[in-house]
Amino acid sequence: MERIFFDTDVILDFLLNRQPFSQESAQLLSLSELGKLKVCVSGLTIANCYYILRRFSTHSNVIKKLSELSEIIEIMDMKSQSVLSAIKSNFKDFEDSLQNETAKQDSRIKVLLTRNIKDYKDSELSVMTPDMYLKLYKINA
Repeated sequence: MERIFFDTDVILDFLLNRQPFSQESAQLLSLSELGKLKVCVSGLTIANCYYILRRFSTHSNVIKKLSELSEIIEIMDMKSQSVLSAIKSNFKDFEDSLQNETAKQDSRIKVLLTRNIKDYKDSELSVMTPDMYLKLYKINA
């Protein structure tokens, strides 16, 4: 089963129903739920999502949403070596560097999905938007 890594913005598109981007995120998460691929995120993504969602909802509602999400994705640990590599990287955005280094921890992950492709220009992974990924692989839920 293919493993793909979601940047925080892709998860937030789904959780906040940000149009027109939420449809692609939802489609990929449905494929993960069906076992056709595995969506992976960092623990940092979950923390970022909590922080942003909490502005719009109660703690218990946000925790419920994140708990439901955690049933269909894999939350990856961020290892200290990944943090040290992120510190030394050429990335302009430290959070993106942390995401990239976390994704690289798993050699089975070849693709990182984000809407901010330019922020990942130094990545060794294949970086694309959810829409590009769906079109490239002609994936249907």
